[in-house]
Amino acid sequence: MRTTSRMPCVDALKAIACLLIVLHHLAFYGPMSDAAYTLVPTLIDLFYQYGRMAVQAFFVVAGFLMAAKFAPHGKALPTQPAQVIYQRYLRLAIPYLVALVCAIVCAALAREWLTHDSIPDAPTWMQLLPHVFFLQDLAGQDALSAGVWYVAIDLQLFSLAALLMWGAGRMEVRYAKLRLLGPIAIALLTAASLFFFNLHKELDTTAFYFFGSYGLGALAYWATRRQDGMWWLALLTTAVMAALLFDFRSRILVAGGVMLMLGIARQTGAMEAMPMPRFLVYLGRISYSVFLIHFPLCMVVNAVFFHFFPEQPAANLIGMMVALAASIVGGALLFKWVESRPLSNRKRLLAPTGFLVSGMLAAQQVS
Repeated sequence: MRTTSRMPCVDALKAIACLLIVLHHLAFYGPMSDAAYTLVPTLIDLFYQYGRMAVQAFFVVAGFLMAAKFAPHGKALPTQPAQVIYQRYLRLAIPYLVALVCAIVCAALAREWLTHDSIPDAPTWMQLLPHVFFLQDLAGQDALSAGVWYVAIDLQLFSLAALLMWGAGRMEVRYAKLRLLGPIAIALLTAASLFFFNLHKELDTTAFYFFGSYGLGALAYWATRRQDGMWWLALLTTAVMAALLFDFRSRILVAGGVMLMLGIARQTGAMEAMPMPRFLVYLGRISYSVFLIHFPLCMVVNAVFFHFFPEQPAANLIGMMVALAASIVGGALLFKWVESRPLSNRKRLLAPTGFLVSGMLAAQQVS
């Protein structure tokens, strides 16, 4: 098992956030948590109410890594944004589409033994096609798997940041005296999100709603590893505190905490030097695959355990632990067979995946 990481702190953070999201969905969806509730009510309530906040950590980390990879010195993006956006789409979409096929299959299996609101109905073409392009929420279609909204928002956030950085680069070429327009543009949109867009729930299908968290991650990267890095982190923290005083939101509190954690770790050098457990580092590397595949597997485990042990809290609590383990194993396999492969090899999966979905939908219409 390879666990080498340039930033083990980031991988460990992603691993913990991933586990919290899986546990939140286990508490929120499916009947196992209802049956097991009498045994650990406080724990299930905590995962139910607060586990979803871990997604803010993913947004902050995504912004941090975007800055690290595409603009490490704050210089604007020199290349055409369409190319990097397309590459980002492929990186997200290929394992996502494979997991979406698994979700459709697992939902069909779960419906044989269990009737529950958490199990999606068989999809139609009108529902499936927007999922392929991450437009399901904007198109008003029900999601085929829990958490797919996050993948759509991630692509929107990256695309918006890439366009801002590219536009800033064009301005810098035209006006040579201008410098660091990209980080300035990111900072302005981050502030607009924290103080305006994030206050409007109707915008939560767009990147503008979440850009406050994403931008904090990017700004934390640019602010650190400088002599005055701690002062810049203090300024970012003050901005977060002002946003919370303006309108308190626990999601912004979590995003601010993660931003500060990443910034301090990078400023002090702990990000690269601090040792982390090998399992957490590995889980952080496969966290996207775990995130994609966990809900389909949890549906099947829910159906099996609740079918055979409908009135047994202990058995259903064991079932929740089995579902968590299955999610990690399934994520490891999806990472090994799909996500970690070279992009050229991953592209070859698109055709068979499309044929499989087409066959499933055709069979559904015939039946």
